[in-house]
Amino acid sequence: MTPCFCSIPPPGTRCAARPLGNTCGVPRERCRVFDPVFSALDVAVLAELGLAVVSENEEGKHPAGDGTTLFYMIHCGKALYNNLLWSNWSVAALSKIIIVGNSFRGIEERLLSRILERDYSYIAKVLKGTEEIPLPTHPQYADVFNDTSVHWFPLPKLEELPSDTWLFQEEPTYQECEDLEIIRKQDKGSILRSTQNEVES
Repeated sequence: MTPCFCSIPPPGTRCAARPLGNTCGVPRERCRVFDPVFSALDVAVLAELGLAVVSENEEGKHPAGDGTTLFYMIHCGKALYNNLLWSNWSVAALSKIIIVGNSFRGIEERLLSRILERDYSYIAKVLKGTEEIPLPTHPQYADVFNDTSVHWFPLPKLEELPSDTWLFQEEPTYQECEDLEIIRKQDKGSILRSTQNEVES
């Protein structure tokens, strides 16, 4: 699925795609979307809808804005969530983030603790500072949203974490991870730029 995010202007939240932006009351120009497999046609259609497309594959390493930022990341690889947390690794930043995506508790339950702590350490470290509510299931789409939750990071819970939680801020590399589940940034630049000739032709 496509990771999306939107800023709601103070006092309100960056939103994800047209329907979500409309629901949140966020102007479409404040919504940004990205998928490394977007075709030139996809990008053109999204631009026509007034949505900004992120031009680089950030691998989820996107810093939140000044206001609350909603990240809509359904069925994304675990590394994308881990990278997002790393790029906003502070009490101040995380307390302004909402993530709609795969259940963090589900990730914890399915992975051996040593794998979670080694490969996805930022997810592991923030679990005790996370509030999570599963999305209600729908009989027609039982297999689509069965592992989807809304996550947020209340300031009081983050402040209760040990102070050394915030000292380690090494960028994730996943050198020992056998199943990364994400598309890595290309050496020659973004996939979006590599498809630009499609639009021009």
